[in-house]
Amino acid sequence: MTAPQAGPTTDPVLLVGMSAREAAAPDRMGAIAAALGAEVAHLQVGDPSLSAALTRVADAGATRVVLLGASLGTLAPANSWLRRVAAHWWRERGEAGEHRPEVAVATTLVRDESDLERGPLDVTRPIHGNEAGLTSDAWEDVPTHRHHVLVCRGPRCSARGADRLAEVLSGHLKREGIGDDTVLVTGTACQFPCNQAPLVTVQPDDVWYGAVQPDDVPELVAEHLLADRPVDRLRLPRVRSSTAAGPSTPAR
Repeated sequence: MTAPQAGPTTDPVLLVGMSAREAAAPDRMGAIAAALGAEVAHLQVGDPSLSAALTRVADAGATRVVLLGASLGTLAPANSWLRRVAAHWWRERGEAGEHRPEVAVATTLVRDESDLERGPLDVTRPIHGNEAGLTSDAWEDVPTHRHHVLVCRGPRCSARGADRLAEVLSGHLKREGIGDDTVLVTGTACQFPCNQAPLVTVQPDDVWYGAVQPDDVPELVAEHLLADRPVDRLRLPRVRSSTAAGPSTPAR
């Protein structure tokens, strides 16, 4: 393995948001990036994607690019996923016969602004191309969950505490021993209706909840996700569009 590289860099730097929380905090991400002389990219949800950002700097002729992951919350994937996605891009770039720069990944994540003082770009490791791929036998089939909980992480929901709500929900399910095979939780972009933020929907039940707070999580889990009894006090009316079959009707 190549020894970690140390010291400041003048190469292009991409500050990569690792989760939906970073995508919903553009001002904060922009400020951190500016302090580092970096540009912002995203591993998931946000734009530009890491792959798109890497393609742009490669097409511009960069010979080396440095990636620094940013995790401003608790639900972001590990730094290994940053390496995995970057390696996938690097391999595909080479297979296409296109110019590919050296890609180096910082060994630690930025978790808040105070981390800038410790020199997060001082130690990096290059991508070699033999990192784990994007596929796995464990990810072949549709999960067997009973409920799919979609937590809106759009800008309004995030501004009203959806990030904390998602963390509390995931933590509560874990403490109760409820895994993805029973309840699958997914953060989404804007779901509408924004005025009801923070918004949570439960599928396949087609139940929409509005103004959900962290304190509501135990009740939602116990009543709806385990006992199949939707929580009426949080439930939003659901009116379907008119179809050829007849006028719109409220959901059950």
